[in-house]
Amino acid sequence: MSPSKPQRSNGLIRPVPSLKVTSALSLSLISFSDAEELFALVEINRIYLRKTLPWLDTVKTLNDQISYISNCLSEYDRYTGAMYAIRQDGRIIGIIGLNWIDQQNRGCGIGYWISEEYMGGGVITQSCSRMIDHCFSDLGLHRFVLEAAVDNTASCKVAERLGMRLEGVIKDRELLYGSYVDANLYSITGPEWVQK
Repeated sequence: MSPSKPQRSNGLIRPVPSLKVTSALSLSLISFSDAEELFALVEINRIYLRKTLPWLDTVKTLNDQISYISNCLSEYDRYTGAMYAIRQDGRIIGIIGLNWIDQQNRGCGIGYWISEEYMGGGVITQSCSRMIDHCFSDLGLHRFVLEAAVDNTASCKVAERLGMRLEGVIKDRELLYGSYVDANLYSITGPEWVQK
């Protein structure tokens, strides 16, 4: 997919299908052709990802992965979300996306995960920064939100590096394999992003 302008329809706006982050790093809308590679990456990282992500028990087979991709593409078609493969030199190393887009209030929320072997290299911070630029500059959104479990120090540090403001703690935000976890709610607005 080549980068293009965001699609607009009846006052709604859809993110572009691909974004370049660096010469080696890119984001591309996930597609059915990514299913096998993505599922293999989930399998390799299943124990590691289980520490922070609640959906691993719903993606146990390749067909489950295909279903997930189908749901993501439906959200993209409805202008309510966009899920991207994080690619380094063409190889999928994680996922990043807009879990929700509030068209009326011009806000969005991001989610992501990366293969454990790429943790700590700045990939997520760079990818988030590129997504924020796209959301504010190209899509005209106003508010960008990142939620991270209070114990997920890596994601909390990503938000801090991006200059996001901690707005508070959401009590019992997510049910993670039988236990509720609290989440920090971070945000930044377009004017704040431009000034940082």
